[in-house]
Amino acid sequence: MKVLIVANNAYLKGNGVCTAVQSLKSRLLREGVQVRLMACENPDKDGPQPDYPLIHFRIPIFEHLIESNGYMFTRLDKRVIREAVGWADVVHLMEGFPLESATVRIAEESGKPCVGTYHFFTENITANIGFGYETFINRLMDRWWSSTVYNHCACVQCPTETVKEHLKNNGYTAPMTVISNGIDISDCVRPAGRPGTRPCRILCTGRLSGEKSQMTLIEAMRFSRHAGEIELHFAGKGPKAKKIRRKARKLCEEGTLKHDPVFGFYTSEELKHLAATAYLYIHCAIVEVEGLSCLEAMQQGAVPIIAKSALSATSQFALDERSLFTVRDPKELAERVDWWIEHPDERMDMGGKYAESVKAYDSVSSTAKIIRMYEQAIGNACN
Repeated sequence: MKVLIVANNAYLKGNGVCTAVQSLKSRLLREGVQVRLMACENPDKDGPQPDYPLIHFRIPIFEHLIESNGYMFTRLDKRVIREAVGWADVVHLMEGFPLESATVRIAEESGKPCVGTYHFFTENITANIGFGYETFINRLMDRWWSSTVYNHCACVQCPTETVKEHLKNNGYTAPMTVISNGIDISDCVRPAGRPGTRPCRILCTGRLSGEKSQMTLIEAMRFSRHAGEIELHFAGKGPKAKKIRRKARKLCEEGTLKHDPVFGFYTSEELKHLAATAYLYIHCAIVEVEGLSCLEAMQQGAVPIIAKSALSATSQFALDERSLFTVRDPKELAERVDWWIEHPDERMDMGGKYAESVKAYDSVSSTAKIIRMYEQAIGNACN
């Protein structure tokens, strides 16, 4: 089986699509599937390059914002697209942008089946450019994505039931299947014994942007009885980095926090060990298709506290209400944080249960389901 993965960006770090592309490619190769990638050239000329490279297309006015979110777009080159599609048995589209739309049209001309993955909501985009959430622009974008890309697919992978329901309610008519993007299951490296609390490390990972709502965690510190014991640790980068750093620094200057917040961008191995030292993991996102970073933290025994939002599926990982709070409610988040700090035995017990629960999202199982999706798409195209 020959699979062509199509994505604008596969190398610029800092967003979930890039991570998903690299993870999917490596997992398919491990299973003996022939895989090639069509994407924008890697800005690092010494790094790996796509099999079918496309030139970076810079969008005036918005380019700085796009790059700050760890993203880039490609120029369309139909010669390259035809060559890539001609090689493949099945084409896997990772987004709903013009690259994927052009690829769909050429694939249909060539009789090659396409499948798609819905990796992010339109709200991820509109929130970042200041248009807010659930506007008429989001409905127009969903109509565009569905009519030009996803409704032409033999099947659409929905990482969560939340995504599937969203697509059904917004004009997507292609067959859909719920398959988690999955994570590689590894051993929990958390040191044995009772978790330390001084300082109490609270970890928050992900792109520093408006829709991830890290400001909710910062504001929650003003309501926490234990703020002076807490060390906030933000792992990620993004367009709101300077604002979040400034607000966090102010908490120290006014005496709310006694420990300086830490900011960094880490490898997956470094994040694993960072999560293993965390007392709690906080996920504040307003918009989230799945939230694998939360699973990765849970795998290392970090107890999560997750925002409940209509546009976020991550709350499905919570094992009970103690790990949930109303999105954008810093006071309720502070109450949850304080409860866990005041109940270290329960935190230790639940840390093990959360680590065990992650096994349901094993990438090996997800990869097998994706391969079956490919086989069905190819089989249907041949009938």
